[in-house]
Amino acid sequence: MKKTLKIVLPFVFLVGAVVLSMSMFSAAPRPNFTPPEPPAVVVSVNEAKQQPITFMVGSQGTVSARTRTTVVSEVSGQVVEVSPAFVSGGFFRKGDLLVRIDPRNYQTAMKRAQADVARAQTQVATESALAGYAYEDWKKLRELNEESGGSPSDLTLRKPQMQEALAGLASQEAALEKAQEDLARTVIRAPYDGMVREKIADVGQFVNAGTQIARTFAVDLAEIRLPITQNDLRYLDLTRLRKGGSLPVTLTSQLGRDTYTWQGEVVRSEGVFDEATRIMYVVAQVRDPYSLSSGDYEPLRVGTFVSAQIEGVDGGDLIPVPRHALSRGTTLWVVDEESRIYPTNVDIVRTDESFAYVSGGIDQGDRYISVPIDQPLPGQRVKFDG
Repeated sequence: MKKTLKIVLPFVFLVGAVVLSMSMFSAAPRPNFTPPEPPAVVVSVNEAKQQPITFMVGSQGTVSARTRTTVVSEVSGQVVEVSPAFVSGGFFRKGDLLVRIDPRNYQTAMKRAQADVARAQTQVATESALAGYAYEDWKKLRELNEESGGSPSDLTLRKPQMQEALAGLASQEAALEKAQEDLARTVIRAPYDGMVREKIADVGQFVNAGTQIARTFAVDLAEIRLPITQNDLRYLDLTRLRKGGSLPVTLTSQLGRDTYTWQGEVVRSEGVFDEATRIMYVVAQVRDPYSLSSGDYEPLRVGTFVSAQIEGVDGGDLIPVPRHALSRGTTLWVVDEESRIYPTNVDIVRTDESFAYVSGGIDQGDRYISVPIDQPLPGQRVKFDG
């Protein structure tokens, strides 16, 4: 029995000491401990500003000439002269000589036709005189023979011969007109103010009627076909186009290190959607694209690839928000008066390449984070950069 007590008593004392110490620890007052607030995150903010918005519709396209012509020879002959401007890239004015074809054969043909007309005129005059003599003879015969009456026949008055002479004159006059036209066609003149895109014929070359001489285009107007999606099309005032109006458009292009801008007008739509892409084309025009009249801006050359911003319909008073400020499409982080951030969903009317246009969810003067931060938390404190 004594041996058992010697073994158990130390264990009991140990357990009691542990229990006593735990009860004393739990009963002791605990100090108040509040974890430190994370440091404020530096953010960039914008202030919401409501303003009148005119929607812009973006597109891209390649500049082309409105009027393009393949110049062909209407007569045969050797090219004896070309204009100094008759080179690829050369400019010309309406009526300028481009090419002259050897006119000598056509000058000879015109002289022959003139002689044939003169002979035909003489024949008409002769037949007219003979018809007059025939009528006088018929009158004298009727006076001698009082019993004869009635009217003279057409043959008696030489009317068939007169008609034949008149027909011959008309034929020769037509031949003369043809000879004059052929002679005039030996000189090929510019049909408009334009530029030579490709020179095909040159001095010394023999050309036939229908031979291509050059390819040219007019420089009064340049055109750009701009593809518009079905969604963007509703932001364009097509009614104005149907009534003969136009829509302002700004064209830009990067040429080397420089960016150039031109102003133009959208003047028409092509009126049909492409079945494969569901895209409709509108056509923009730029006047004097090569700056020939003023010379104070960079030429808008045919073949240039341009970006376009077309002035669309009035969107009313909206708040433009940079697209990169939004998270998950429609969430904007707003900063309150205590510099704490909270998420809010905004109502977006339209987005373009740079902005979302907001009609609700934030108010005029609200501040919002313009550059998203990593893992933002509601109520998180922020401070502003700059």
